[in-house]
Amino acid sequence: MANRKQSKAVVRKHLFSLRLSDIELDLLRIKSIDAGMSASELMRRNGLLRPLPKRLSKISVQTYWELGQIGNNLNQLVKATNIAIKMGRTPPANPELLQEILEVLHQCRRDIASDDVDDEDSEEEDEEDDWEAD
Repeated sequence: MANRKQSKAVVRKHLFSLRLSDIELDLLRIKSIDAGMSASELMRRNGLLRPLPKRLSKISVQTYWELGQIGNNLNQLVKATNIAIKMGRTPPANPELLQEILEVLHQCRRDIASDDVDDEDSEEEDEEDDWEAD
């Protein structure tokens, strides 16, 4: 049989170097055998066909960090309130209210970290924000 002619767009003629440790190379070989394909094909499928994780805007990362700092301060206030109650003194704040605030704060952080953001909103935000990896 004659060799098939392939489109020039699908002929793979470029090499891409990748450094792997001995363990990583062994894992790649094991995964490729388990998947029943070559290591090259496995790398192409994983690297090119899977969607990339969503990027977080600078404002989201900064907000997440700020909320963490506020949470730390609330934790300290809750601790001081609990100690005051145990010692029979007047607490500096209402413990139930502090606990509610802390729960709302944690929920805000979870919302920022989750992927529940609408695609349209995140695309508009990405266009306006010059995101850079640190």
